[in-house]
Amino acid sequence: MKSLQIMPGAEPFLLTGGARGVLLIHGFTGTPAEMRLLGEHLHEKGFTVLAVRLPGHGTEIQDMESTTWRHWYGAALDGLHLLTSLCNEINVVGLSMGGLLALKLAAEYPVARVAALSAPIFLTTRRLPLLPLYRAFRRFIPKKRRVYDIDPRYHVAYDSTPLASLSSLLDLIQSVQEDLPNVHCPALIIQSRREHTVRPESATFIQEHLGSQAKELFWLEKSGHVITVDIEREKVFTKVADFLQPTFTKE
Repeated sequence: MKSLQIMPGAEPFLLTGGARGVLLIHGFTGTPAEMRLLGEHLHEKGFTVLAVRLPGHGTEIQDMESTTWRHWYGAALDGLHLLTSLCNEINVVGLSMGGLLALKLAAEYPVARVAALSAPIFLTTRRLPLLPLYRAFRRFIPKKRRVYDIDPRYHVAYDSTPLASLSSLLDLIQSVQEDLPNVHCPALIIQSRREHTVRPESATFIQEHLGSQAKELFWLEKSGHVITVDIEREKVFTKVADFLQPTFTKE
């Protein structure tokens, strides 16, 4: 059996702090590296932070082909249980697909607060209706990689998208849409108006369908999709840290 070699920087990480825990979940084709700076910021605020690596991510693109959203959700759930053994309060923060997984955890488990960053409900690509046809002829499609003004070790990800996994992502989106009314904890949604992966109305849809009474939608004006490493990242870090404080009651 082939051993899985993890890409440098793609490893999961645990930053031990206080009794309040934060589970970080990276995005589709991404790795924990894109959550590292956010995790360090929250750790400085006294939180215990765990960032999981989802199955099929951070090794070789072929490894992701055989995984589905249920594998990814299972890994997030494992992280939740692990953090529960270390902390007496669990918060969940997810980026992109990780935001969907975070919302699903909040719908099904006792989570104190949930934050969904750049979470997709509606994708910008117009080729989605042709996905079954594409899959008949190719396995991967190249990604347009944005260049960030940041150390590359904080943006470790695949250069292509496995089409089989994209189909499963669409299934996850459908599942989370049904889960949103079951989320009742305080919720934060952060979305950039200028990105080209997720249509901004995704954030509005999430806000309107959440069952939470305390919820906030925070807009960014300059960032792309991976807002944890983009130009407004410090604003994101501050907003998330403030949201995770017990005094958050905004509606």
